[in-house]
Amino acid sequence: MGKRDLLAELVNLDGVSGDEGPVKNFIVNECKKYIKNIKLDKMGNVIAVKRGKKPSIMFMAHMDEIGMMVSSINKKGHLSLSPIGGIDPYILIGQKVHIKVGKGKTIGGIITTSNVLDGVDLEKNLKMDALFVYTGLEKKELKKAGVDVGSYMHFTESSNFCNLGGKDIIGGKALDDRIGCYILLELMKNLKTKNEVIFVFTVQEEVGLYGAKTSIFNLIPDYAVAVDVVPHNGFDEAIMLKKGPVLTVKDAEMISNKVLVDYLRIAAKRAKINLQLEVSESGTTDATSVFVAKGGIPSAVLGVAVGNLHTAVSVASKKDIENTIKVLDSLLRNPPKKK
Repeated sequence: MGKRDLLAELVNLDGVSGDEGPVKNFIVNECKKYIKNIKLDKMGNVIAVKRGKKPSIMFMAHMDEIGMMVSSINKKGHLSLSPIGGIDPYILIGQKVHIKVGKGKTIGGIITTSNVLDGVDLEKNLKMDALFVYTGLEKKELKKAGVDVGSYMHFTESSNFCNLGGKDIIGGKALDDRIGCYILLELMKNLKTKNEVIFVFTVQEEVGLYGAKTSIFNLIPDYAVAVDVVPHNGFDEAIMLKKGPVLTVKDAEMISNKVLVDYLRIAAKRAKINLQLEVSESGTTDATSVFVAKGGIPSAVLGVAVGNLHTAVSVASKKDIENTIKVLDSLLRNPPKKK
């Protein structure tokens, strides 16, 4: 038996926003190996708490991924789709999907347009409502098989975890944010701190940060760090693969807490790991739902650079992932003092 690849297992699980069950169950089973105090809240978040002294540090990573849902079925059996999360229609043309029709059962299809299906040039200024999923089945056949409005659609096994450019560069669906989930699970394995550490695996981040909003209701951390992914930025080489973890100073919705940012920079320096700094006017993370909760919780974002984000196959560096774990471990060994 070969060495287990936990990251590959996480990436290959299906877990579109609102349908995170397989990922949630997997993570609960992994958490049980290291932490006794595990709870699932009503929203579906997984919360694992290692008891200890103050200050308490919370780490967040979201379980959900982008995907689609059936919005209508015409007489020909063409399935209109509604995107779940931010997806550009151009990246969907020709993608294979599977439509969930029951526990463990799916029907395969391909995303196309009327022009493409008929062998005509692709439409200019493509809109999402021009896309549909073609299965080769008529409406009555689809209905009989269990396909209906509201059925979830996932990218297929062709988008599964793989090695790309050598052993370090990986590709696959759902790197956003199974990478973060993997990092939290790895941190659990070798916790060397007397402080309380809260691990939160959230749902529905891609559609509105909803899981994070509910997860904090019964928690009172002193600090919070969202562990997510950050888009590769080749324009000015500001955010690159293989150049280290990315510390988000500012995104579209929040400015990270300066004290926590400084501590993360010190933690990285202590671990002799280079950090990339991000200041952005786009995107945000679960930290946005937490830093204004309960009178304010000092929060920051540490992530991994990912190329081809929000597509069927994204790209990342294993070295960046491992170095992010090291920085967070360094932070836990010397956490911020409680004010």
